[in-house]
Amino acid sequence: MAPFVHDFEHGNKDAKDLLGGKGANLAEMTNLGIPVPPGFTIDTDACRAYLAAGAMPESLAAEVDEHLATLEGKAGRRLGDAGDPLLVSVRSGAKFSMPGMMETVLNVGLNDESVEGLATQTGNDRFAWDSYRRLLQMFGKTVLDLEGERFEDAMDAIKKAKGVTGDLDLDTDDLRDLVAAYKVIIREDSGAEFPQDPKAQLMGAVEAVFNSWNSDRAVLYRRRERIPSDLGTAVNVQAMVFGNRGMDSGSGVAFTRDPSTGAVGVYGDYLQNAQGEDVVAGIRNTLTLADMERIDPKSYDDLIAIMAQLEAHYRDMCDIEFTVENGKLFMLQTRVGKRTAGAAFRIAVDMLDAGLISEDEALQRVTGDQLAQLMFPHFAHDGAQALLTKGMSASPGAAVGKAYFTSEAAVAAAEDGTPVILVRRETNPDDLHGMVAAQGILTSRGGKTSHAAVVARGMGRTCVCGAEQLEVDVRGKKFTAPGGIVVKEGDTISIDGATGEVFLGEVPVESSPVVQYFEGEIDPDAEDADPIVRSVHRLMQIADRVRHLRVRTNADTAEDAARARRFGAEGIGLCRTEHMFLGERRALVERLILAEGPEEVQAVLDELLPLQRGDFVKIFEAMDGLPVTVRLLDPPLHEFLPSLTDLSVKVALNEAKGEVNEHDDILLAAVLRLHEQNPMLGLRGVRLGLVIQHLFQMQTQAIMEAAAIVATKGAAVTAEIMVPLVGSVNELALIRQEIDYAVHEARVAHSVHFDHKVGTMIELPRAAVTAREIATVADFFSFGTNDLTQMVWGFSRDDVESSFFSEYLEKGIFPASPFETIDRDGVGRLVRIAAWEGRETKPDLKLGICGEHGGDPESIHFFHESGLDYVSCSPFRVPVARLEAGRAQVMESQGNAG
Repeated sequence: MAPFVHDFEHGNKDAKDLLGGKGANLAEMTNLGIPVPPGFTIDTDACRAYLAAGAMPESLAAEVDEHLATLEGKAGRRLGDAGDPLLVSVRSGAKFSMPGMMETVLNVGLNDESVEGLATQTGNDRFAWDSYRRLLQMFGKTVLDLEGERFEDAMDAIKKAKGVTGDLDLDTDDLRDLVAAYKVIIREDSGAEFPQDPKAQLMGAVEAVFNSWNSDRAVLYRRRERIPSDLGTAVNVQAMVFGNRGMDSGSGVAFTRDPSTGAVGVYGDYLQNAQGEDVVAGIRNTLTLADMERIDPKSYDDLIAIMAQLEAHYRDMCDIEFTVENGKLFMLQTRVGKRTAGAAFRIAVDMLDAGLISEDEALQRVTGDQLAQLMFPHFAHDGAQALLTKGMSASPGAAVGKAYFTSEAAVAAAEDGTPVILVRRETNPDDLHGMVAAQGILTSRGGKTSHAAVVARGMGRTCVCGAEQLEVDVRGKKFTAPGGIVVKEGDTISIDGATGEVFLGEVPVESSPVVQYFEGEIDPDAEDADPIVRSVHRLMQIADRVRHLRVRTNADTAEDAARARRFGAEGIGLCRTEHMFLGERRALVERLILAEGPEEVQAVLDELLPLQRGDFVKIFEAMDGLPVTVRLLDPPLHEFLPSLTDLSVKVALNEAKGEVNEHDDILLAAVLRLHEQNPMLGLRGVRLGLVIQHLFQMQTQAIMEAAAIVATKGAAVTAEIMVPLVGSVNELALIRQEIDYAVHEARVAHSVHFDHKVGTMIELPRAAVTAREIATVADFFSFGTNDLTQMVWGFSRDDVESSFFSEYLEKGIFPASPFETIDRDGVGRLVRIAAWEGRETKPDLKLGICGEHGGDPESIHFFHESGLDYVSCSPFRVPVARLEAGRAQVMESQGNAG
């Protein structure tokens, strides 16, 4: 049987599946000779076994004892020794970084006897009792699941009685009193005494870390970040080093580059006389590393050297936790650091230019989601804004919303559709649900490495931290800004995560520099070009060069088509013609529905023809030879008629007044005739074309005449006509006869010859499983994954997303909404079947996708793997699709597909 416990010396950075990210990197640093306190890792296999059985694996306790003895030998001290105790930390560490989502317990091994030994051995009574109160507080909250505010209230009571505000103002006697108070809380709230046995403390802490894998906040974070729920977490047991031994000690967090901008430099936070949790919790405002250089130059120099070594070794920006104990530096953790979207692009290109990574690796260092974040609007700073204060620029973006001071209130407001800014003194892991619901996060404490900053960057949320001039009153639901300005719950504020500025009221927004670049308004090669714009341009060039998957756009107007071209679209994959029948043209459709006999129908079609033709001329001109796929009319006809209820009331009122309105009576009869219980499954798509004779023929004539007009001006035209909602090859064969006839007539009338294609949208399960037959008639397939998803799952998107989707996501039935990311096992399998069978029949069959999934990064990888020729998405998502198509190609070539 494989062991569950591993000393740090016996792992490496590539063992994250087994040792978790923290354990793997502690092992890597140990083997690099970096000063890491000794310890061991209890692996993820043990966690999974525990969660499956609800009890610790039988062999685990004995393995822990064995490795603990080895650790005691290295440290020269024993756990719980009354004279010279070894203390250990117990920390979580999953494969993927989940900052603050799981548990940590420090100072394990202290009890009523060993605290006295620690005081004697260190010659520092205050330090010993401060360490003991921290253990009691963490153990009570984490292991015994007691209310954390009980401990905070006891701390506040002692500080208030002494007339002080800071933790460092408490002396040894105060901390002894606090320890006694904490013991009472544990006894009263848990019904048992705090365990004096150090091994009971250790195994209790290990079990608590295992259980924290399924805490509400951890589950919520994994769902948001799409981290698999079956990975489990490792547990790292490590000899304590103490940053709270005096002013020559401290703890800090550092980055080898600025995690907000990607700029080269040293960035981080340091707290003297503090343990690591104090830094990330934001309970005291931190010092900069420049301050650390002044306070302790030797430790600073050692830190800078190790940071350079780690960045070169990992070939990426590193996030580092460290402790200084009596002037000696120890490294407690390193990992590839979380960063903003802009920093990700800049760091990838910087490291590419430095020769540390290849072009393929650079492309894998960024994502389409990050690019989308960079395309969000920014604040337009015109000098008219009411600036309240300025904090730290923790996570960029422009966020406007109403101020809410608790996560519960933020969630409730967001559920009602209110944009929210979550305002806190500092956030903690229990605030995750409020942070997810908010547009942005504002705190008065903490720095760039605080919980709020790290989590916000990971989620792509705008965040301003450490706005010290704000007096945040959570209970009073307000904050006070300099000058006495009071902002109450529900008042609108704006925060700029790039500058740290906080404004009163709503600040207008403008296009981001990245969008301006895609619009052609910014030259990325100019000397004064934004470094992020230059980086985006560089990586987009690489993606375009390597990708196989083409990218088209969904556009119904010449304006959308032109913008999509500027954004890099290589054609139109979906032009919806039903959008061309709205507004003033709606009356013509109404006449078409009410027409009696073929002559009246043809008269209306003759009026519609030039209007449709004009639409297509503009679109063909905008695309200038790129392929344009036009979907023939799709929605149910009753959508063009008045509401059944409104019309019935109107006719009833006419009758009550003794009035006769023949038009209303005829219209009501038509509405009643066309009314459907489920219009999505009724008279629409190809069925319309077969029932209303010459409708699709008129549309085809308009398309081809527009193509002829554009061609006579010397421009190229590539027209693709798409028939919607086909379920049978016979439907497509019949309607194609009409389409081909109209194409022939247009060619003869205009003496112009050009190729055209006729295809179908695969949006019905039957079409997917009979693709072999349908391909005999079709020149191309375009997968309409929106409707296909509805048909496969048997629910209407409009009806279900607001009703039970959230519960399905919480229960894990959906890993993500199937309307946002393709359902690989169901809808995706039908796509693969149709693609495979269609090309068996017709090897050169063109395959594309025009549902909203065409702009979803994860779905794009699936379509690449499935051998499609192109994806089509909204104009705004075109750059995202281009980037992800390149990434999909690189990942496939490196064996990382799927």
